[in-house]
Amino acid sequence: MLGFGNTQLNEGEQQWRRQLDRFAKANQQELAALSWGLFLERGESEDTLGIDLEPTPHFVYCPRQAIEKLNSRVENQLQEVLGIVNAHNPEQEVVIIGIGKEQIKLIMFEPELSPPMCFEQVGADVDTLLERLEQRLVQQFQ
Repeated sequence: MLGFGNTQLNEGEQQWRRQLDRFAKANQQELAALSWGLFLERGESEDTLGIDLEPTPHFVYCPRQAIEKLNSRVENQLQEVLGIVNAHNPEQEVVIIGIGKEQIKLIMFEPELSPPMCFEQVGADVDTLLERLEQRLVQQFQ
């Protein structure tokens, strides 16, 4: 696996990526519900949901122009990420940008139930989902 600057990632640099994958897999339904709830609140926004692991894990918004600017700084190595973000269909799939160790990781999945159905089934508001998922994030990365 390569990071920015085409340097080989060592075991420690890959660990946070695996932890984030495990978190996403274990919390798919609630992440889909959160993603849809935020979409309903914000409408057609240019922001993508993100998880920033520093200093402690928390959710953030990643504005498209910030991703484009970063893409320029890393010689267009994020072009595929931009394509996925631009083509994202919030009614069918979840896209989250993981940020850690001066690197990013794209999390993208299509839940068993659509994000709107996940939101309906979970039955929690966005603030409750954010709080619950951030607590789990902190536990996952302790």
